[in-house]
Amino acid sequence: MKIVFFGTPQFAVPTLEALLKSADFEVMAVVTQPDKRRGRGNELSSSPVKLIAQTHQIPVWQPKSVKKDAETLEKLRSLNADVFVVIAYGQILSQEILDMPKFGCVNVHGSILPKYRGAAPIQWCLYHGETETGITTMLMDAGMDTGAMLLKATTSIAPFDTAQDLAIRLSTIGADLLIETLLKFTEIEPIPQDNEQATYAPLIKKPDYELDWSRSTIELHNQIRGFYPNCTTSFRGAGLKVLQTIPLEPEFLTEELKEIKFEPRSPGKVVGVIKNWGAVIQTGSSALLLREVQLSGKRSQSGWDFANGTRIAIGESLQSLGA
Repeated sequence: MKIVFFGTPQFAVPTLEALLKSADFEVMAVVTQPDKRRGRGNELSSSPVKLIAQTHQIPVWQPKSVKKDAETLEKLRSLNADVFVVIAYGQILSQEILDMPKFGCVNVHGSILPKYRGAAPIQWCLYHGETETGITTMLMDAGMDTGAMLLKATTSIAPFDTAQDLAIRLSTIGADLLIETLLKFTEIEPIPQDNEQATYAPLIKKPDYELDWSRSTIELHNQIRGFYPNCTTSFRGAGLKVLQTIPLEPEFLTEELKEIKFEPRSPGKVVGVIKNWGAVIQTGSSALLLREVQLSGKRSQSGWDFANGTRIAIGESLQSLGA
């Protein structure tokens, strides 16, 4: 089966590597996003998918807009590919591109469709406290993740899984499911999605990272792990990223933590410091233990090192950056 692979981030790499390892497929070319300038040196950086393709000496095309780039469109058309495989590419494909391959375009999507259509399914499913997610392979159409479904695979979500943890696990599941999908392609009956059951996972915006301490403990915990490692609050006038937390709710507590009591205060206030654990912050419903944080301009550190190093005091406040 002759394949053109569309993908960009690390999430897509296991799928590309799986295709390259199989004698059943020939990856003829890779289409990925243009190099971007990153870091303090502002140096051009290639996408993880591009680096893998170059290692295997596969042609790499990086149009700024794939649907408007006449040269890339002509190259794609000339390959007479059987399938275009698309996973986290980062651009919308035109109907012209979708119609090019013999069997169509197969997308590997990081949710159990029709739930969490869109750009950030892993992050938003954690944000909403889901206990299960998965991968869906589907035939692409002109809509946003609305195509007919081919195969699905599921995985449970643990209470302390972050978006990074889940992405690593789902990327491996996605690679296996894509290979199975292509090997069984002619046997699979595509299933239309039920649009009435659809939910959406839009691009994450900067305000989504801001912590509002008046929200419930579980909501804050899910926001922090869902948008890991970017959730931010303000401490003593500087930015503080909150990377890992423990909700002080019965189902999350160790025997040691069950014995500790705090006097309630207004949301965002420090209500206690647990030795060897970290500072405890009042929320809109109970309290949240800070297990790992990162002060602006500093490296990440344990919640206890932060509390000890800053000599954080009961009654001090954490605030949203806009406050």
